[in-house]
Amino acid sequence: MVVDPGLARPAEVDRLCAGPGNAGREPAGGGRDAGRREHRPGVGRMAPMGLHTAYGLSRIINARGPYTPLGVSRSGDGVGAAVAGALSEFFVMDELQEAADRALARFTGAEAGTVVHCTASAITLAVAAAMTGESPERVEALPDTTGMPGAVVLPAGHAVNYGHPIVQAVRLAGAVPVPVGTEAGFTLEDLETGLARQDVACLLLVSSRLVRGAGAELADAVALAHRRGVPVVVDGAAQDFRVGELLATGADLVAISGQKYLGSPTAGLVVGRTGAVAAVRAQERGIGRAMKASKEAVIGVLAALEARQELDLAVWQQQQADKVADFVERAGAVRGITASSVPDPTGLPFARARLVVDPAVSAMDSAALDEALRAGSPSIWAMPGRRDAQELLFELVPLTPDEIDAILARLAELLGR
Repeated sequence: MVVDPGLARPAEVDRLCAGPGNAGREPAGGGRDAGRREHRPGVGRMAPMGLHTAYGLSRIINARGPYTPLGVSRSGDGVGAAVAGALSEFFVMDELQEAADRALARFTGAEAGTVVHCTASAITLAVAAAMTGESPERVEALPDTTGMPGAVVLPAGHAVNYGHPIVQAVRLAGAVPVPVGTEAGFTLEDLETGLARQDVACLLLVSSRLVRGAGAELADAVALAHRRGVPVVVDGAAQDFRVGELLATGADLVAISGQKYLGSPTAGLVVGRTGAVAAVRAQERGIGRAMKASKEAVIGVLAALEARQELDLAVWQQQQADKVADFVERAGAVRGITASSVPDPTGLPFARARLVVDPAVSAMDSAALDEALRAGSPSIWAMPGRRDAQELLFELVPLTPDEIDAILARLAELLGR
């Protein structure tokens, strides 16, 4: 569990996040409908039609998870109210970041933390921090790395693409990515070879379902790098539920997303050792100026952390399990569909629904079904599975009962019963 359920609410959240709609907010799990209403962190009511109509936007049902091209996630009412309040106020931004530092340290157990624009920028800034430290001269010199260690070692299978290649995030800092191992996996010996270079700035590891191939345990890789005096950065963008586990590997910096399962506005959260986080903050006087967090983003992160603290994780997990089980049972009754529940491959605390399409029965394969779901109104986006297995995955975490009913109705309409 990421958060100690007995952890006191940070005083700065009450002070800075006060806004219309927060006062008297019903605590998680409370109220007369607690027995039947799901508590969904970061999920408010179904969005009104007004915005889509006003701006000519497509209505969608996002069963693909926290996917950036679909707007990532939904923020809860408390986060929305805090952000709205922030927009009409002025703040000393250093004080706001110091409040975030304290809140992130409490939330994750890390020594320190900071908020940057997004997780992609967090990777770039973490790499920059490994090269410059807090040196003002080095910070101002980037992306010119003359006189600095500029090699970033990473396993080949960790060179993921999340909308742009992670190696490009490395290059944006002026560093040079050095892949080791192969797409099939990497060993500690592969890492040893890469880390033996004289110009290594850091080791970059990724914890994501996008990682390819097998490899050494993250903790063992971190320990190997530290024996050579090399700092380690872990990209755990969607892994906020597992941030404590990632920090426990000994990594110097861990980058996670604020806007995915936490449901904040767009924000990258960088947590880890005090000196390493300070070096990330130092980039605000250099390339980090283009990657800074806004006041409303930082306030939204504070409110999202508060909401997660109030979450009864065991209750929430059971709600997610029940939601998937019901979906699997109902989807399995659709002609040509075999449905099952599959755990998250990275260890996130929920499952997804896996639908396998039988083209001989349904007269369409999984690719055609995926296309047909998107073509309707509302457009339904599933998570692509293995095409050779004719599968689609559905992440139900952010969805309302009405949206789940709409997906099942569309499946029945397309495939027949």
